[in-house]
Amino acid sequence: MSSFSLDIVRIPALSDNYIWLVHDGASGETLVVDPALAEPVLAAAEERGWRIGQIWNTHWHPDHIGGNAAIVAATGARVTAPAAEAERIPGIDRAVGEGDIVHLGDHAARVMSVPAHTAGHIAYHFAEDGAVFVGDTLFAMGCGRLFEGTAAQMFDNMARLSALPDETKVYCAHEYTLSNGRYAVVAEPDNAAIASRLAEVEAMRAAGEATVPTTIGAERATNPFMRAATVEELARRRAEKDAF
Repeated sequence: MSSFSLDIVRIPALSDNYIWLVHDGASGETLVVDPALAEPVLAAAEERGWRIGQIWNTHWHPDHIGGNAAIVAATGARVTAPAAEAERIPGIDRAVGEGDIVHLGDHAARVMSVPAHTAGHIAYHFAEDGAVFVGDTLFAMGCGRLFEGTAAQMFDNMARLSALPDETKVYCAHEYTLSNGRYAVVAEPDNAAIASRLAEVEAMRAAGEATVPTTIGAERATNPFMRAATVEELARRRAEKDAF
């Protein structure tokens, strides 16, 4: 399979969230990843003649599950979410964890446990399609805040994600790239790739363009958290970014 066999639609929501609508043309099945709100998702699906059958959540935060109930009410969609956060996500139909396989039609995604932003955070990796839905773990030029986990956990997450093929498309849940890039040039002032990417991002944002999805290759070259050599360096950079 190739990534072209999945249609992936970016839906902006709230101030900087991205919801991902994913459609498999072969089976006609559609899922939504981390619906902050229901209305724009239902509208985007209706516009395309798609019927949402599944919701996949990466973690419990309200700006990732806020649309679940209304989408379920409107479509009967089944909810897949992290087992470790089942008590914080109402209406789960399937609770999943590390190594579980979930499907959209014939497309298989492996669940990756990536705790740190929240204690039970997961990602969904479509290996054959070259796509990974990472929620708030990995961002373009950044990573999630350590609300419920540790720098050591995030360091492990970055290592696991950086081991994916460079061309893997990374579907993160927020438009944070400009802020992340401005910190990245401070974290690595001699990294020409970061400086070049920040200039591109500034131009894209000035034109009102989205900067995600990104790729694993781009993050390996320009993400100061993925590039941190040690847990201590990641922890220092995360603390600096929090105060940046």
